[in-house]
Amino acid sequence: MNAAILLLLGLGLVEGEGRCFFNRTEEHCVCRSLSEESLGSIIQCLPASVVEFWGGDLERYAALPISDLQPSTIDMLETLSIRKLVFGGLLVPEVLLAQVLKFFSYTRVQELVFESCSFVGRSNWTEMAGQNLPILTLCFHNVTSAPLTGQEQGFSSLSSWLETLQELAVTSSHVTALPCAIGKVFRALRSLDMAQNSLRDDSLMPAFCEGAFPQLQLLSLRRNNLTSYHSVCESLQLLRELQHLDISQNKLIADPASSCQWPMSLRIFNLSGTSLDEVLTPLPPNLEVLDMSYNHLRTLDISLGSLKTLLLSQNMLQDASFIRNCPMLDVLHLDDNLIPELPWDELQLLGHLREVTAAGNPYNCSCSGARAIQALAAMVHLGLAWPLDYVCHSPPRYQGVLVKDVPVSVLQCNGAAVITPICIILALLCMTGA
Repeated sequence: MNAAILLLLGLGLVEGEGRCFFNRTEEHCVCRSLSEESLGSIIQCLPASVVEFWGGDLERYAALPISDLQPSTIDMLETLSIRKLVFGGLLVPEVLLAQVLKFFSYTRVQELVFESCSFVGRSNWTEMAGQNLPILTLCFHNVTSAPLTGQEQGFSSLSSWLETLQELAVTSSHVTALPCAIGKVFRALRSLDMAQNSLRDDSLMPAFCEGAFPQLQLLSLRRNNLTSYHSVCESLQLLRELQHLDISQNKLIADPASSCQWPMSLRIFNLSGTSLDEVLTPLPPNLEVLDMSYNHLRTLDISLGSLKTLLLSQNMLQDASFIRNCPMLDVLHLDDNLIPELPWDELQLLGHLREVTAAGNPYNCSCSGARAIQALAAMVHLGLAWPLDYVCHSPPRYQGVLVKDVPVSVLQCNGAAVITPICIILALLCMTGA
């Protein structure tokens, strides 16, 4: 039992009164600042699938000797239902972390999360050499630690585990570099989230060197310090399995004279909020989702036969004729641009189209303009903004009128279609009378 108590202490049970709260319906248990004296409260967490520990300083436990577990303790750990562990607001000595990780090989925990934690000191990870762990997802958010550079040997000792890890997130943690040797350890990693860090253009090429992250399919570099569209593209060319790339919220500068081929495997590409005023080609030919919202685009010249979702809200586009080159579109977002009229002839040819949002544009409610939007509303979903945010800006007699309220009958819109038959009938009557 002593080993079990030490394990629980290592998992975040620190000095100070506290309790665990178990939501039986959600199988979720949250513990705050538990002490060794109040361990009885944790018993109710044993049936939970998700357990969270919040608050405390673990440095006082760093020197505790954690001996090998007794067979009875191992049997108990193997029966636990816990699949996800969350540690938040903790000061964690890396020495203690290394000791506690060994216990996870006897559990069925698959996801480990550290939120707002500070890692202090250095650990000797050689004890973990050859150790297998069931953890497949590892997340760090808003954590502080020593720089990753210089810790390559420690990662090498953890390779038996890390080479089977499938998802890794290190977000909002001031990461400035990711050494090549570390990337090579993650042989099976499918998803890497490095959002809201301090990565720069010159740190990407070493991070994604030859042999690093060979199975990576999803990569998020959102909101870092990236500035060069071309440099980012060149740095990621070796990720041959990459399918989903997010480099949004970086202020990118694009040089039209440069060219770079993004990974051909790419299917989802997020370039929103990158300050681009044009889309540089070539784009990956098999793209299915392209997000270029919140940029400065005035025109768009693309031709993507596989594209299904195109997000262009909050730009400066003045027409949408480009959709003729994207025949497979089923979702199109054009909110808050400068488009006076939607191209009805092109839109009705898109047989897969099911959702269009185009609110906040300065619509010209001539007969053709208003008719196109009304016909589109009858054909697809125009989003929650329809009809209140679809407002006419011209001609003057309709300014401020909702597009849906503009009359578009033949009598209203095509006087010639009514007058001509009347003139013909009158002429025939005159001839008959004569």
